[in-house]
Amino acid sequence: MSGNPPDPRRGRGRGRGDQPIPFQPRGRGTDTRGDWRSQQGGRGRTQGGYDTPLERGRGAWRGRRAPTEIEVFRQDQGPPPDPDKKVQQIENKCAAEVKKKPTSEINPQRPGYGVGGEEVILWTNYFNLGPNDDLELYRYSIDITAGHNGKAPVGKKAKRVVGLLIEEYFLPYKQKIATDFKSNLVSLDELDVKDDNYTVTYRSEWEDTPAPNAMTYYIRLKSIGSLTLSELINHLRSTQAGLMFGSKDEIIQALNIVLGHHPKAEPAVATIAANRHFSINAAARDRKTLGAGLQVIRGFFMSVRAATTRILLNVQVKNMAFYDEGPLDEIMKEYMSIHGPSTTRLLKFVKGLTVEVTHIKKTNSQGQRIPRIRKIQGFATKDDGSNLAHPPIVPKFGADAKEVQFFLDSPASSSRPVPASGGKKRGKGAKSSSGPSSAGSYISVFDFYKQRHNIEVQNPMLPLVNVGKKEDPSYLPAAVCHVRPGQPARTKLTQIQGQEMIRFSVQPPAYNAQSIISSGRVLGLESTNATLNAFDINVPTKLITVPGRVLGAPTIKYGGTGVAMPKFGSWDLRSVEFSTKADLSSWTYLRISLQGGPNFWQSDSKFTAKVKEFQTKLRELGISVSDYTPGEHIITNPQGLESDIDHWVHKFAVSPERPKLILVIIPAAEMTIAYNRVKYMCDVKEGILNVCVLDSKFSKSNPQYLANVALKFNLKLGGRNHALDPSKLGFVGQRRTMIVGIDVTHPAPGSSSNAPSVAGVVASIDEWLGQWPSDIRIQPARQEMVADLESMFQSRLLLWRERNKILPENILVYRDGVSEGQYSIVVEEELPALRAACEAVYSSQEIKAGKPRITIIIVGKRHNTRFYPSRPGDADRSGNPMNGTVVDRGITEARNWDFFLQSHKAVQGTARPAHYYVIYDQIFQNITVPPRFSTAADALEDLTHNMCYLYGRATKAVSICPPAYYAHLVCARARCYLHELFDPSPSSTSDAGTDATGQLPDVSRVTIHRNVANTMFYL
Repeated sequence: MSGNPPDPRRGRGRGRGDQPIPFQPRGRGTDTRGDWRSQQGGRGRTQGGYDTPLERGRGAWRGRRAPTEIEVFRQDQGPPPDPDKKVQQIENKCAAEVKKKPTSEINPQRPGYGVGGEEVILWTNYFNLGPNDDLELYRYSIDITAGHNGKAPVGKKAKRVVGLLIEEYFLPYKQKIATDFKSNLVSLDELDVKDDNYTVTYRSEWEDTPAPNAMTYYIRLKSIGSLTLSELINHLRSTQAGLMFGSKDEIIQALNIVLGHHPKAEPAVATIAANRHFSINAAARDRKTLGAGLQVIRGFFMSVRAATTRILLNVQVKNMAFYDEGPLDEIMKEYMSIHGPSTTRLLKFVKGLTVEVTHIKKTNSQGQRIPRIRKIQGFATKDDGSNLAHPPIVPKFGADAKEVQFFLDSPASSSRPVPASGGKKRGKGAKSSSGPSSAGSYISVFDFYKQRHNIEVQNPMLPLVNVGKKEDPSYLPAAVCHVRPGQPARTKLTQIQGQEMIRFSVQPPAYNAQSIISSGRVLGLESTNATLNAFDINVPTKLITVPGRVLGAPTIKYGGTGVAMPKFGSWDLRSVEFSTKADLSSWTYLRISLQGGPNFWQSDSKFTAKVKEFQTKLRELGISVSDYTPGEHIITNPQGLESDIDHWVHKFAVSPERPKLILVIIPAAEMTIAYNRVKYMCDVKEGILNVCVLDSKFSKSNPQYLANVALKFNLKLGGRNHALDPSKLGFVGQRRTMIVGIDVTHPAPGSSSNAPSVAGVVASIDEWLGQWPSDIRIQPARQEMVADLESMFQSRLLLWRERNKILPENILVYRDGVSEGQYSIVVEEELPALRAACEAVYSSQEIKAGKPRITIIIVGKRHNTRFYPSRPGDADRSGNPMNGTVVDRGITEARNWDFFLQSHKAVQGTARPAHYYVIYDQIFQNITVPPRFSTAADALEDLTHNMCYLYGRATKAVSICPPAYYAHLVCARARCYLHELFDPSPSSTSDAGTDATGQLPDVSRVTIHRNVANTMFYL
């Protein structure tokens, strides 16, 4: 047991302190995030029946009645099965073996399994994968080159080329071959592979023979060895500590190729990023329109995972936005009806879309239509085909069918066919450097279709799409283009679309689990799957159970003798004062309104009354606050919003009565623009602390809302909102340990091509973990490792020494945002940077004495593991496991030190636990574990869980530990400063903030003003 006080969740009722923080644009919620592109959760219950019943309870926690009915997942009649006993036996033997041998610092062995907390049995979204242990897999690499210096195929074209290779050369082995249709092939039998290339002439799925001008591809297959599954199984069943098996990743990759072959080969399934599969013919319950030409489709993620004694298949529900199928002109019109007539914005929406040309019809020998597929490369533009002898006449960017003219050779003189055969309208004739021009004349695209195809183009005012090259354009009216199904949206969703996405995506945990066990049809996990049958792989679509434990909640300490006892992971601020109170000697407000916008205040006196009410709340919570200085109310318009903010923030900054903090009331209609500008001006340019609230929320605020705003005030002013008893933080509470959070975020779809990646580092400054100053850097896009980590971390060490007069003996790093394949890179690249920073600050004697000791833990959020209560008494009110649930058995590997922790209460949807993985350790193997813990594993799990109650701007336990959470917020703040790169306006034609060479933005754009640099300005 962890030694925590009795679990307060046994009581009834709900704390009032768990409301959302007042204003947090573009930030991360503290509750669960569902599985869709923006990673948000949602509320609600889907309708419709399921074959498997759901067990209903009255929301008991160990038998106590809760106010709402709770449903939990049931797989079969009767009680849930116990976790696999053989797995637990091997796990226990491995843990015993580890104690007999010294562990390494890099990839340390698991020091044992945790035992603290109340035991529960949980369902998890894994299937047992039942391959034949004697299965031998032969692996081959695929390398494709195109003839005539053509481009190597990618995407669907590469898929078709690989399919033709198998059909034409390996047809007898077809059922015994699996491929990723890109670069790898796996065979059940050893193939007689040619030494030279295989030749494939491209033809589509519907063509009997290749077209006269079809591209020829040359494919080289190279054997890269064979793999025997029994070797991996023996490794997973072995109890030898430290035993390594170099082929594990290769075998897992091969199995993923075999399992993924069917959905990738199935024409009715769209596969995204190798392992997410969506039925393009999904039933109505599995799709929903989002408007503006988009829809959301429910599909599934699938991945083979290694675990102690066995191989598992991880399956999770995924929801993704796709383009609507249908006429391009109708989709374009629907998009513009929501987003306006901007041609630039419209091009960003449709560029790259694959369309079928409808006005030319061709059939194969069976009478089946052969689709003519093209990709939209752009809109008609003025300088298209400028080097052609007869370039098209395009008066403007995005010109329409009546405006664009192309040169049409006369039939008698043309040496090339009239473009009717392909529907192509080219700037025809020889290049400008060739012989004399041919006879002919210019004709508009509109008239050409009318004369040649007897088609009067519908919606002729829409821009023509170019499906050729800019140098040799090929224009099509949108009316003759049909958008193909299964194309993922590359555009940013609007707020309304995002809300619709959430409503559709969110499923209660029990329904999420039920969806997973019905995934077999889409994923091919059925007896009719010829590939799995040939490879003798059986996948029962039944969830497995694993043992879990629920850790108790710590007591929350406030000023004086004030305490709070969390219930369901949250508490309130009634009758307490902040743990340490800040001093606010001068402050004011900046109230921003839009001309003609809604007025949420009946009068100015109502506004000042609300400010006074808030001032009173600050004092109630213990902040020493002087009366506010009357601020300014500016009434502006969207065009002048940023310049007006610049003017007034600067005016406050140079005032003789310069405020220490500004409360900014911003209009909801322009909240993102106003928020980003306020943050840049205050944080970077003028160095004034600030807190933003929405006028629509602040005007109607209740005491709890005002208390939540006060949380930010106190933290930004250097105070500590709440604390834990030092014993709950173990060795961290001894004032010798600095905790560090590191994160890197990357440009999202729709960002400028010059948008950088952002690195953020935060670090504690004392044993209370209440203040986390930070440092920010920008670096080349998509670079995951922190480029300037040495100087960033050195600044954190110097600040610790300034505050504590000594340097820390231990440094515990929580590294966010790293995929499994990059764990080793953190050790190889970032650990040396941390060491270099220490060598620059610590004395040579301290370095020789082994100080500081460093431990690095990866915090994973983007995994696909979920847990479900097996009994109503083990569920919270949303049907999820209780907050504090930890799992380190059943789906983990005995030799790795990792665990899953659901520290938060999910407000809605299915809770996503955080995954913590220790990749480097010097601390825990050198400390004395307190008597209340059985192993260092218990100590780390308890420490990490307790820290989740120390997130300063909410009265609830959060989903990932605060250092990782804060580091993410630091990165998000830098994106505000560079919003024109991360969220460029649709009318922009160039990338602001960079020069034409694509270099990084000026670092001064994210350099925090010295006045606020060592504060928590980023909240």
